[in-house]
Amino acid sequence: MNDRTHEVRARRRALAGFLSAGTAILALLLSPSTALAGGSAGPADSARATEVMLTGVVNINTASAQELQLLPGIGETRARAVIEQRKRRGGFKRVEELLEVKGIGEASLSKLRRHLAVSGKTTAQLAARQ
Repeated sequence: MNDRTHEVRARRRALAGFLSAGTAILALLLSPSTALAGGSAGPADSARATEVMLTGVVNINTASAQELQLLPGIGETRARAVIEQRKRRGGFKRVEELLEVKGIGEASLSKLRRHLAVSGKTTAQLAARQ
């Protein structure tokens, strides 16, 4: 298999993980013709590619690992670290307490802040932006 095939399969696995978590995926990261044909993305395909953006908030006191991974820069390892810190603390009172999680600094927190909550429902969803 070539590198492109591995990349397409990795993206499909990532999308399948989001779908199994009940998250609606509204966009493909690759154009449909490229993903299905296994071809390489050229300039025309790149221009038609759809960006995925996050809307809504993630309640860091109740979110699952999959919901935390919707946040930009939060992967499986960091999501587990957030959940462990949440358990140790008995919950977060303020989003700034995420600074105690290894790998989350001021810069990361400032990017995440508008998508974080310490109460209420998690409403975060990935949405397409063209």
